[in-house]
Amino acid sequence: MDKNWKQIIKIGKHFLGKNKPVFVIAEAGVNHNGKIHLAKRLVDAAIDANADAIKFQTYVTNKLVSKKLAPQMYKMLQKYEMRDKDFEELRDYSKSSGIIFSSTPFDTKSCDLLEKLSVPFYKLGSGDLENIPLIIHASKKKKPILLSTGMSTNQEITQALHSILPYNNNLILMHCTSLYPANFNEANLNIIPEMNKRFRVPMGYSDHTLGYEASLAAVSLGACVIEKHITLDNKMQGPDHKASLDPQTFKKMISSIRNIEKSFGSNTKKVLTRELQTKKIARRSIVAIHNIPKGKVIDKSDIDILRPYGGIEPKYFNKVLGKKSKISIKNGSFVSWKMLD
Repeated sequence: MDKNWKQIIKIGKHFLGKNKPVFVIAEAGVNHNGKIHLAKRLVDAAIDANADAIKFQTYVTNKLVSKKLAPQMYKMLQKYEMRDKDFEELRDYSKSSGIIFSSTPFDTKSCDLLEKLSVPFYKLGSGDLENIPLIIHASKKKKPILLSTGMSTNQEITQALHSILPYNNNLILMHCTSLYPANFNEANLNIIPEMNKRFRVPMGYSDHTLGYEASLAAVSLGACVIEKHITLDNKMQGPDHKASLDPQTFKKMISSIRNIEKSFGSNTKKVLTRELQTKKIARRSIVAIHNIPKGKVIDKSDIDILRPYGGIEPKYFNKVLGKKSKISIKNGSFVSWKMLD
């Protein structure tokens, strides 16, 4: 099964995977609190932060939660539910502003709406990892699937993968801890390279910790996607504001991610061009520490290992000992092989 998964995923103009720029998703979720003008401000904040995508959550409340069994949850979600035309407006607003628009569908009807809106990828939440009918429905759209794996076991993830692969091989697994917020000792980031090795699919990270240190660490461990909640104000009422980043902090996170990417460099160890000047200063050479007459047999009293770089390297010190000087060597001069017999 693992040989069939694509290792490089294309979303819009972006290529996601190993050695590709990290794809950063500003997860607006329901942090708009059901108000379209706040949703647009979240789009603006994501753009200002240089996020690659803005993502919301699309659902029909009575298709998501039982009013009878969970009345308070039903009431809250119904309050934040947005209309179809709201998502169309947000899609247009995002597109005109140059940022990728997407949303998490929580039911097949919502998935079909997003397909009509031409979202370039589907993110499926951890709560639906075992919702195989929804996973298959989304997979049949032939768009890249980002699948969150909070609250899951390897067996459950494998089952979900088997349900996707017959229809779609564009998949990124999103490591996630389904706590809001999650403590740092619950982030378990070492699972990112482990899951990549086990399932042979590109890995991302959906970060619910406070701050963004865990996201930076995830990038260093190989995450090619970072999803982080964004809010206009952490003090706003709602389920996700506390574990979200405000616009300025979100911007700092992305800037830090880009700096980390630059720091990866290549896997070849070599002297960098800008290091050459440092090398001249920091490395040492074999230097004459007094005037050495022509024909003198070099001994330890004649030479030392001193900065700067430019003469015979210190590793040849013992080979220089016992050589005869071909010429007079001045005190403080580099000793070179052409001076020796």
